[in-house]
Amino acid sequence: MDIVFKREQGIFNYRVAGVLIKDGHVLIHKNVDDSFWALPGGRVKISEEAQIGLQREFQEELGIDVQIERLLWSVENFFEYNDTHFHEIGFYYQVTANDDYEVNAKPFYGIEGERLIYKWIPISQLDKVKIYPEFLKSEIKDTHNCPKHIVVRL
Repeated sequence: MDIVFKREQGIFNYRVAGVLIKDGHVLIHKNVDDSFWALPGGRVKISEEAQIGLQREFQEELGIDVQIERLLWSVENFFEYNDTHFHEIGFYYQVTANDDYEVNAKPFYGIEGERLIYKWIPISQLDKVKIYPEFLKSEIKDTHNCPKHIVVRL
């Protein structure tokens, strides 16, 4: 069972995400109905460690094994999505792919079907992409002083 609680005031969500960088590109994804991108990942399940949850999400969504390198950011994210208030706690990890996963310029679907679209974006062009949380545009370029705790309020 995913750690997500729906209440009258909004939704609490516990999420993990992976920063997978290869050849100067970072992997991002979005729901086909959304106008913005995010980092791949998903909800953690009850009694599941965050890192295990992230590895499971990459396996379920893309069929790839990732190695967790290190925690980059712990994030308290307050936002509105589809007219619902969200309070999200997120752990963002730097990950590497265990297999030889190729960078491709064309968007593609994962193994779960056509619900999520993935693409590799050059880090140098991340400023031109609508990605949430927005701190990713600057923080992905400089992960040397991590881990950081970040609070986002929209």
